[in-house]
Amino acid sequence: MILVYVSARTDYAVRAMLAVAADHPHLVKAAGLAGAQDIPLSFLQGILLDLRRAGLLHSHRGVDGGYALARPAADITVGDVVRAVGGALTTVRGLPTGNATYHGVATGLRDVWLAVEHAIEGVVDNTTLAELAHHPASIEETA
Repeated sequence: MILVYVSARTDYAVRAMLAVAADHPHLVKAAGLAGAQDIPLSFLQGILLDLRRAGLLHSHRGVDGGYALARPAADITVGDVVRAVGGALTTVRGLPTGNATYHGVATGLRDVWLAVEHAIEGVVDNTTLAELAHHPASIEETA
């Protein structure tokens, strides 16, 4: 069985981005976002920093400050968010999937892991925040 593991950090990041997208064009405060999505605030602050550094969010300081999308929700994919907070989509023994090497009877295994990676990319890189927010039940159609 091949397992796909989605970390809490990744799950929280996607949920946070969907919540920010839902409030567009209004700014969303980190504390309000944490409460609404049941995400520990200290953990969320690190995630928001990574999302800002990746160019997915803008932050505005001050009493009326908060976070907003840096691009339209239709231009941000789930894959963008996942990579911003977690790096590679798949790994083999902690290394990038493309670096996996095998010998003898296991030589073809690298192609299997690469096919798994491409399948995951096909879903997350073709699912935008806008699509997910407006049609959550239709995501199965992209698989």
